[in-house]
Amino acid sequence: MFSKKPAERGRPAPARPMAQAQSPTFSVIGSDVTIKGDVAASADLHVDGKVEGDISCASLVQGEASHIIGGIEAQKARLAGHVTGSIRARELVILRTAHIEGDVQYDALTIEQGAQVEGRFALGGAPAQAQSQARPAQPTPGARPETAGSRPAAPDEPKLSIAG
Repeated sequence: MFSKKPAERGRPAPARPMAQAQSPTFSVIGSDVTIKGDVAASADLHVDGKVEGDISCASLVQGEASHIIGGIEAQKARLAGHVTGSIRARELVILRTAHIEGDVQYDALTIEQGAQVEGRFALGGAPAQAQSQARPAQPTPGARPETAGSRPAAPDEPKLSIAG
């Protein structure tokens, strides 16, 4: 009386259309993957494999065994592998296992002891889309420069920290 019809018993429920499914919050390039060409992601990106091309994304996490040959542009980047190319990031963390060969632009920088960087560092690494929103504070002419640690950093003020 209340049972399903025989035709419906073994049939799986219909799949939801892809438009209703939520998009993933990050994309992964696995350790067995090599990409030759530029990579652009609107979400976060985790790279464990090899990329031969430029990377542009909101947030980048690089695994220890990863190799990136090309430029990196991200709001946030956490690098643990090998990078050959320039880096522009608002918040940059270079872990002890990282080996960077290229120039680095940043607003906030953390470098763990043991990390290797061969290149120049320059303040002001916010990617182009954020440059208009985040400008470093300009010193007032004739004002005495503050020493590190004498006052808390303003939210838009560049900062450098060394992790040990």
